[in-house]
Amino acid sequence: MSGAAWLAAAVVALCVLMAGGGVAMFVRDLRQQRVARHLQGALQARAGASERQEQTPPAHWWSGLEILGRRLSDGRLGALLLAGEDRLLLDQAGWNDRTGTALYLGARVTLALFFALLAVVLAAPRGPTAAVAIVGALAAGVLLPKIVLRSWAARIRKRAAEELPLLVDLLRLLQGVGFSMDQSLQMLGEQLGGALPVLGRELREANTAYARGRSRPQSLRRLGESFGSDDLRSLVQVIVQVSQHGGSVQEPLRQFAERLREQRRASLKERVGKLSVKMTVVMMLTLLPALMLVLGGPAIIALSSAMSRMN
Repeated sequence: MSGAAWLAAAVVALCVLMAGGGVAMFVRDLRQQRVARHLQGALQARAGASERQEQTPPAHWWSGLEILGRRLSDGRLGALLLAGEDRLLLDQAGWNDRTGTALYLGARVTLALFFALLAVVLAAPRGPTAAVAIVGALAAGVLLPKIVLRSWAARIRKRAAEELPLLVDLLRLLQGVGFSMDQSLQMLGEQLGGALPVLGRELREANTAYARGRSRPQSLRRLGESFGSDDLRSLVQVIVQVSQHGGSVQEPLRQFAERLREQRRASLKERVGKLSVKMTVVMMLTLLPALMLVLGGPAIIALSSAMSRMN
């Protein structure tokens, strides 16, 4: 083949390569344009949804309470209505955030004003009686949300105490299959949270705080101190010691689980004993009169009929 033929072949090959590169660039540009259109459409749809949400915000009945509570939280009245005990109860109930605190303050103030207005309208007191009625109504409105919150926090503490043996057993199981303490806590908070509604929520918050840079004792401090349980505080200390110093945790957890079972068994025996005493009183008040009526009824009827014949 002559040099001209080789030159022509090289030119044709170069043209083919350039055409292939141009086609590839064209296809890439089309693909990038398509992706850009999709992204732009998604962003526009999201922006439109956010604008619609801003234009029509969801109106709830507690929005006014939250707004009122936010305005009161920075003042002296908010400091008086939100003492340390109230914060502890909110913490136990899982409402110790800005929204929960605002709703609590708004509910206390609103109920106090409503009860005071109700007392003035319905009772219509006069003189010194009016001042006493208004003060009593204000006190009732302020104390009612705290009473409800205290009852709810007591239920949460009871559920946490009931979930504690299951938490110890699951932690032993995860440690037995080779998980580290951090992996076990992550699994308990994320994957097994359905079995532990209260303690699982606390573990999720502790894991979030630990992921944001807090140490393990700082992240678990709320779990150990919020519920006022010595057993839960001891479990947190065991977890912190294992996280900091390492070592085997199977035997301490086994002994801890045995101690919890013994405590629950003793508590059940105490409850059964109290219930038997209560049932004795109930039987004396209900069963004894019926028994005396059954046993003495025929004699009373016979005596009354004999007395009637004698008359």
